[in-house]
Amino acid sequence: MKMKKIDIYEVGPRDGFQNIKEYIPEATKKEIIDGLIASGIKHIEITSFVSPKAIPQLRDAQDIAKACLETYPDVDFLALVPNLRGAQTAADVGIQRIAYVVSLSESHNKANINRTHEQSYEALKEIMTQCPQLDIILDLATTFGCPFEGKFLPEQVVEFLKQYVELGVKQVCLCDTIGIANPRQVKDIIAAVWEAYPQLDLQVHIHDTRNMGVACTLAAIEAGVTKVQSTLGGLGGCPFAPGASGNLATEDLVYTLNEMGYDTGVQFEPILQLAKQEVKAIPTGVYSGHHIRIDQTSKCFR
Repeated sequence: MKMKKIDIYEVGPRDGFQNIKEYIPEATKKEIIDGLIASGIKHIEITSFVSPKAIPQLRDAQDIAKACLETYPDVDFLALVPNLRGAQTAADVGIQRIAYVVSLSESHNKANINRTHEQSYEALKEIMTQCPQLDIILDLATTFGCPFEGKFLPEQVVEFLKQYVELGVKQVCLCDTIGIANPRQVKDIIAAVWEAYPQLDLQVHIHDTRNMGVACTLAAIEAGVTKVQSTLGGLGGCPFAPGASGNLATEDLVYTLNEMGYDTGVQFEPILQLAKQEVKAIPTGVYSGHHIRIDQTSKCFR
């Protein structure tokens, strides 16, 4: 008998690919996305609508988005946007859900997107005013700690989110940007946020810097979260956060949840084989901030 449904949000085509210096051919990106969908993944952050000068790897954002939307009209595709222009481009190509990043740490916010907290708030307000049709997920970076400012208390998270909830934000992803969270901290912050804002739809995005990705994601699930993010092969990591390594690997997450009886809707063997194909298609030598090894027990890539 299956336990509760857990929705896995695959963010590799954006978060995983963006740090790779050598351009990944558009055909390769599409093949990986095809494989993700074939394995049962229903929610995918496929790209980011940013300046090609800022992230050359994602210069094909519009082509990738258009192709995916045309081929898979029933899949939930998301894109990250940094500003109004990005949001408008996303809407123009047919994307209906976007992620918008702001960091709980103002130091990291300035390093990551070159904005103060006030500027980030005003930019999101502008997006919500000009593009009211878009479904927005607020990605709260450094929720569990910052390389510049250290860890934050649950009440700091709650207080920071107040103006965004009042603005109309309904979905928030709590992000462990550098992978320093622990299960108890995850549960405490989720409990505090939901006590203050029970109407919020919460997700978590956990990095695997200290091999705590699965443990912290399970803690979030035990706290009631049913939407969790990961990347195929564990690719990714914030280039503006010293010490950040890869994300939680989708294949590790799928294996763990399926074995525990959760209903992910994702098949483990296909997702594992896809991770292996990804490694062959994207030379490990060009990975930034992440290494891949094979776990001797599950044969999963981290």
